[in-house]
Amino acid sequence: MRAMILAAGRGERLRPITDNIPKPLVKVGGKELLLWHLEKLKEAGIFEVIINSAWLSEKILTFLGDAKSLGMSITHSQEPPGGLETLGGIVKALPFFQDEPFLVVNGDTFIDIPYGFFLRSIPLPGEALLFLTDNPKHHLQGDFSLDENKRVVTGHDFTFTGAAVYTPQIFSNIKPQRAPLRPLFDKLIEKKVLYGKKLEGKWFDVGTVERLHDTDAYIRAKTFNRSES
Repeated sequence: MRAMILAAGRGERLRPITDNIPKPLVKVGGKELLLWHLEKLKEAGIFEVIINSAWLSEKILTFLGDAKSLGMSITHSQEPPGGLETLGGIVKALPFFQDEPFLVVNGDTFIDIPYGFFLRSIPLPGEALLFLTDNPKHHLQGDFSLDENKRVVTGHDFTFTGAAVYTPQIFSNIKPQRAPLRPLFDKLIEKKVLYGKKLEGKWFDVGTVERLHDTDAYIRAKTFNRSES
């Protein structure tokens, strides 16, 4: 399986940090968010990754050049100023996945699980699988619920982590233009082909300075406890 890391966001709520650093290159636990993702993908056996960018693309490209030391094949998908939003970015990158299911993760998140977890359930053609978590304090309204068949339905029980396994068929006839994912999700919910799975581990959305500090503190505390044991 191939994977995509979404890294095109501007990071308005992380300013002024993100005035000079793309949000996925912000460090937590002494390491760039993007590098955490790449290392976890490699550990899961995923060696071919595409990363999109829009804001400060040249810094993403420089970082990717350095990241080749990981022994991975990394492709850069540069988007126009302002980016294409999530749906547009994925559609632009579709040829990279060679008509096979693929994993997508958000570059501005930290997920404390082995990424092999994402590969345990592969959706059938025309379906998609979203990874969900309990609603964090900054998003108590949630995004979705699950029915008895683990299909995603309209509701507020869980928050979408940004991690998902998609099949190319769900993007048929969609042009690579600026567009969000949620309207597509709503259509897939109507068709009953959108599934969900609860994340088995900690998830952090590093979207604000406060949450950046929380994520950094979590990683450093875990590292310290491991070294002490």
